[in-house]
Amino acid sequence: MAGLKVNIGELELKNPVMTASGTFGYGTEYADFIDLGRLGGIFVKGTTLEPRQGNDYPRMAETSSGMLNSVGLQNKGVDYFVDHLYPKIKDYDTHMIVNVSGSTIEDYVACAEKLANLDKMPAIELNISCPNVKEGGMAFGTSCQSAAEVTREVRKVFPKTLIVKLSPNVTDITEIARVVEDEGADAVSLVNTFLGMAIDVESRRPKLSTITGGLSGPCIKPIAVRMVWQVYHAVRIPIIGMGGICNWQDAIEFILAGSTAIQVGTYNFVDPASSVKILEGIEAYLDRHHIASVNELVGQINYL
Repeated sequence: MAGLKVNIGELELKNPVMTASGTFGYGTEYADFIDLGRLGGIFVKGTTLEPRQGNDYPRMAETSSGMLNSVGLQNKGVDYFVDHLYPKIKDYDTHMIVNVSGSTIEDYVACAEKLANLDKMPAIELNISCPNVKEGGMAFGTSCQSAAEVTREVRKVFPKTLIVKLSPNVTDITEIARVVEDEGADAVSLVNTFLGMAIDVESRRPKLSTITGGLSGPCIKPIAVRMVWQVYHAVRIPIIGMGGICNWQDAIEFILAGSTAIQVGTYNFVDPASSVKILEGIEAYLDRHHIASVNELVGQINYL
């Protein structure tokens, strides 16, 4: 049987299949469908320093081969997570990783600092696609300067594995990847959702209360694969790839493009057991091709 272990910085995963933040709750919601211990890791729901109610409804809309969402990081805040949710999930036989969001750099730092004290929380994923309130609402991840600054400041207070989640809504994603690597990121995850919009033609109203939202699902996969491939050739740190992964073939495609590990997101809503099915498909592929370790596939495209 082929080796499935991969490393994200100093963090060893039992296999490269993980679930994306915002699509898998805190893992407990899926425990009736799959053995959570089979996963390489679970990225739990986005967590902020203070509680957030999220955006008004409607905040989800189905599109061709995907979905739009504008949930707005609804959560009860990091203190509630530490006191009430962490005790329930800390003993799962997989890595539980918190997605950290904020409206200011100070928010990110304070939230990360609280999580750094949790023994069984080996990593965080810094979501820099959030709007920077102090800078007029522009996402941290759309500017090299702000991406570098928030990564630098969080790195000072979080000594464990630091993963930075990149926004695809930029001119050149490799520039952002390089600056967060320079400021101490152990890995990057990409891509987050694309900015999209849908209109109900009968009412002539936007389908989301916020007008625009984040597009995810199979429709974004070719763009996501391209961005992973570009970043793979721009940085030395590991990449966690995501964006429209529905089956094991999609996962292998991301690995060939340069992903050390992958996250399954939107498809968890379609098939709650999809992550385990994808893992089994990867195992079968490696055995069928007599590949000793999944690491041998990373970035190994056969160019014509």
